[in-house]
Amino acid sequence: MTNATDPTSETRDRVVATADALFYARGINAVGMDEVRTAAGVSLKRLYAEFPGKEQLVLAVLASRHRQWEDGLAQTASGLDDPRQRLLAVFDFLEVWFRDDTFRGCGFINAFGELGATSPAVAAAAREHKQSFQDRIAHLAVEAGADEALGLQLALLAEGAQTTAAIAGRADAAVQARRAAETLVAAALDGR
Repeated sequence: MTNATDPTSETRDRVVATADALFYARGINAVGMDEVRTAAGVSLKRLYAEFPGKEQLVLAVLASRHRQWEDGLAQTASGLDDPRQRLLAVFDFLEVWFRDDTFRGCGFINAFGELGATSPAVAAAAREHKQSFQDRIAHLAVEAGADEALGLQLALLAEGAQTTAAIAGRADAAVQARRAAETLVAAALDGR
């Protein structure tokens, strides 16, 4: 097992971060392994020792993105005692993300769009990430006293906001989605 001070782990992390930045900015198919190697400052032998093929590197990038997503959602909701506010915090997280100059949409949707038809492993990683997000929001909805269906509706709003922000370049998509989410939350909880 490696740890944060292990040079192998540091090299692997650097390659994954470099590949993530390149893939996210330009697309997976547009970036070759040699470009990743050069940008990460590792030998081609070392790159292929860590990642025998590009698919393995893409999967490592997606795993890293999933952890960042989970950490970001958790951090945004930390300290919020009100379950309703924890539900709505998802949209606050999205707003910050959409305003980032490097925002290019959801990395999982992008990867699925490029490779989903030809890489069952990438398609599965994208599906697992999206299911994990839906499960999280459904859990938050139940904690707030609503049905899981509210969580699924809010997850769809969040997904639509991501797509709108990426394609239309509208960072305010998160704000609009949050307003719609507030209406749904109120309708589900205030009548109880």
